[in-house]
Amino acid sequence: MTMIRPFLMFQGAVAAKAIDLYVTTFDGAVLSSVPHADPKHGIQLAELVIKGQSVLISDSSVDHAFDFTPSTSLFVDCDDREELERLTEALGAGGKTYMPLGEYGFSTAFAWVGDRFGVSWQLNLA
Repeated sequence: MTMIRPFLMFQGAVAAKAIDLYVTTFDGAVLSSVPHADPKHGIQLAELVIKGQSVLISDSSVDHAFDFTPSTSLFVDCDDREELERLTEALGAGGKTYMPLGEYGFSTAFAWVGDRFGVSWQLNLA
């Protein structure tokens, strides 16, 4: 079966720190993780599950002139306001706020943050 999975490529061997944040914040699980042959390049490929979604993560061993942009984000439906507030705080710490937690007409509670690694998260009260 063909699947589409989000793929997050980091630069600077920070994928392990990002994975730790995501697995801790979402009570997720790392399914696999393979390091690059040269440890200074970090993780070649890891797969984790957060809120039931498989996500692939890698540290690029090649420098690129691009990085993450908020126009591509991971959209998370939260079960309750407490979860939404917790995720907004944890993922937004040290990052950016694009839309602070509030009511925006399309949702009674919504926040859009970029984490300290540059990944963009849209957090919605389902």
